[in-house]
Amino acid sequence: MKCFKYLQILFLVSLVSCESNTNASNEEPLVLTDEVEVYVADKIDNSLVFAIYNGGTEAKLLDKKGNELYEWVLDDNLGNDLELLPDGRLLGMFKADIPQITFGGFGGKIKIVNIDGTIDWEFEYSSSDYIAHHDVEMLPNGNVLFIVWERVAASEAQALGINVITDLYTEALIEVNPSTNQIEWEWHSIDHLVQDVDPNLPNYGQIDENPQLIDHSYVFNNNDLVGDDGDIMHANGIDYDAVKDVIYLSVNFYGEVWVIDHSTTKAEAASHAGGNYGKGGDLIYRFGNPGAYNNTQGDRMFYKVHFPNLLEGNEPGSGNVLVFMNGTNANQSTVYELKMPSNFNLQTNQNNEPEVVWSFTDPDMYVAIISGAVRLDNGNTLICEGDFGFWEVTPQNEVVWKYNGGGEQKYWRAYNYSFGDSAITSLGL
Repeated sequence: MKCFKYLQILFLVSLVSCESNTNASNEEPLVLTDEVEVYVADKIDNSLVFAIYNGGTEAKLLDKKGNELYEWVLDDNLGNDLELLPDGRLLGMFKADIPQITFGGFGGKIKIVNIDGTIDWEFEYSSSDYIAHHDVEMLPNGNVLFIVWERVAASEAQALGINVITDLYTEALIEVNPSTNQIEWEWHSIDHLVQDVDPNLPNYGQIDENPQLIDHSYVFNNNDLVGDDGDIMHANGIDYDAVKDVIYLSVNFYGEVWVIDHSTTKAEAASHAGGNYGKGGDLIYRFGNPGAYNNTQGDRMFYKVHFPNLLEGNEPGSGNVLVFMNGTNANQSTVYELKMPSNFNLQTNQNNEPEVVWSFTDPDMYVAIISGAVRLDNGNTLICEGDFGFWEVTPQNEVVWKYNGGGEQKYWRAYNYSFGDSAITSLGL
């Protein structure tokens, strides 16, 4: 009897062995790197992850098995964004050689880097009065859009009704033509302030009656925010909507995303009229924190926020916006997919918040800084948790891929590329 059982076992083992050999001959064995914690083969999007080290000199392409297929080593530190263009070149925000404004995420130089590492274009925007920072984007017309901190002298701030004794730093957007280095368009937040302190000073009005304007005192009235160093807004992300000709700007300390009309002329962008939406450079829409403009209607969603990512073209959810909400109020981050209104409109003391189409959170997902999310071709969402690594989740919120690249190194963002994308084939992959 014991011999029979032994023979049965040998027979079963031989079957399993033969079956394994048959599979091995037909399919490559699945080999994952140690960093891959979750891998659900039939549910992941088989694409590449372009991972950008925060403030570092490196970026890499990963496949879902965790293999590094391509690596870039850059001459200068990033400050922070880096994008892979369709022809394989890189567009990035880099740190200036001798920066005079050094808040977290400062840059100062924008560069286009060729595949061989040579510099195709470089534009420095850095002085004691301003510095480019955080995010950069190539527009459809070939111009480059980026965020800027601008110094406002204490005396100038006081004349605007801001009760400070130190200089402040407000946000601006600059669009430059790489062929000529000429600034083609610009927007400055200081042109669109409202204050309710002194009726004899400019831009006096009730905050809640002017949702299109920016209450500069918001950061000072909320002690959970940062602003002691003069950085009172801390924008960190931009995305451009070519269909509506608007810019989405994430403003971290306000817990908001601002929507700005890009169709304006330079003069209109500095005013309260003109452009496709008739409001000049005033905000045509804002969302995430109604309290930032004293609106009692609508619920606050954002407590620190990064990367307003407009879903475009054939992307699942096209027209919606993905936002990474850091969640400093509860030490838990959330990714939101938000449906934008068909017509941008800000109403006084009405609920102006967009509809939440989808969201994802997890008790293990929390980072107070950086991070973002992109939509994949199969409808999944790739999330960059800056101090951990990457998550891929389905529309049903199932985690199907998880890459633990954590440690001392942090990730600014991750972008997604298909194997047949021109940017990838340009690299010889």
